[in-house]
Amino acid sequence: MTRNRGVPLNPQSTPENPNRVWYPGDLMATYYSQRATKGGLMITEGVPVSLEANGMPGVCGLFTPEQAAGWKKVVDAVHEKGGYLYCQLWHAGRATIPQMTGRPAVSASATVWDSSTECYSHVPVGYKEPVRYADHPPIELSIPHIQSTIGDYCNVARTALDIGFDGVEVVGHNGYLPEQFLSSSINKRTDEYGGTVEKRCTFVLELMDELAKTVGEENLAIRLTPFGLFNQARGEQRVETWSYLCTSLTKQHPRLSYISFIEPTHEQYFSEAEKKSYLRSWGMDGVTLEAFRAIFGQTPFFSAGGWDDKTSWGVLESGQYDALLYARLFASNPDLVHRLKQGLPLAKFEQQRFFGPFEDNVQGYIDYPTAKEQSLEKQVQRERLIIR
Repeated sequence: MTRNRGVPLNPQSTPENPNRVWYPGDLMATYYSQRATKGGLMITEGVPVSLEANGMPGVCGLFTPEQAAGWKKVVDAVHEKGGYLYCQLWHAGRATIPQMTGRPAVSASATVWDSSTECYSHVPVGYKEPVRYADHPPIELSIPHIQSTIGDYCNVARTALDIGFDGVEVVGHNGYLPEQFLSSSINKRTDEYGGTVEKRCTFVLELMDELAKTVGEENLAIRLTPFGLFNQARGEQRVETWSYLCTSLTKQHPRLSYISFIEPTHEQYFSEAEKKSYLRSWGMDGVTLEAFRAIFGQTPFFSAGGWDDKTSWGVLESGQYDALLYARLFASNPDLVHRLKQGLPLAKFEQQRFFGPFEDNVQGYIDYPTAKEQSLEKQVQRERLIIR
């Protein structure tokens, strides 16, 4: 999960010379190491594949030597614990602003953000007020620009494996660039990359083809949100579009490492009840991921969204999914795996401390105690009371 705790390459950021590149420092290595378990798979936060791709400050890409050296520290820390780590390849597309990247936002089409009030997540350096997305519409990616963008993905994927990552996962979800091509409300193209269900899938399929050539399909995965709303991905023909995409993926790449989906009723900032009302309005009340599971057959099938110490039990045993994914609860429970195994209560997360950068990046990041540490602290407190 994105945590925005990177080290600025240019710590003296000013409006005239703003910092636009962050790299992983020792703090991030500690964070990942705290959560690593023997044999356990972790997937990084989104890793921008270029400066143009970055959607938020404090996020660490993998396109400079400093970033590669920093991520290698993270990978080594996880491997030292016996864990595995996949690098999540991210391109924000139109979900960024020029003040962040120093260049225009890009997307499948030059579709303006349809909200006049929705603003970028962070106030840029030198600004006093939030910046509206609608004031900075994206430019449409030309075909040469599409090809160079795919090249950016491949370069980062190659670097990731070179420094020790065990594989890569494409951010194909939450309304970022791949989903901007898939979504009919954003993609208004009439060339080979838009206009029909099949053509709207072209970018993602070409991207996966080139990544498979670069790192091998057995080291490649993708996450999808066919029923998502985040970042205004409000396209129609969802079942048709994602069914065609997934059928094509499994035919072209039958040996993908895994496929990852977010549950239909889970949404980034809407409650489950609100999301269900959206699904009902689309005539999809009660929709599940079962059809997609069937498409992928033997490819390991992962599910994210709402799993916790109450809902996780019996799901894997039933064969419904091959793995369950955790993010927010993993932030506040560095020993999440141990707590689940032992039936211990999970610590609540501080949502206001999710997305940095903060003046104190430690708080709400690496200072959550394990259950063992909590138990020892309670014991110390009891002993102090007895002494008194």
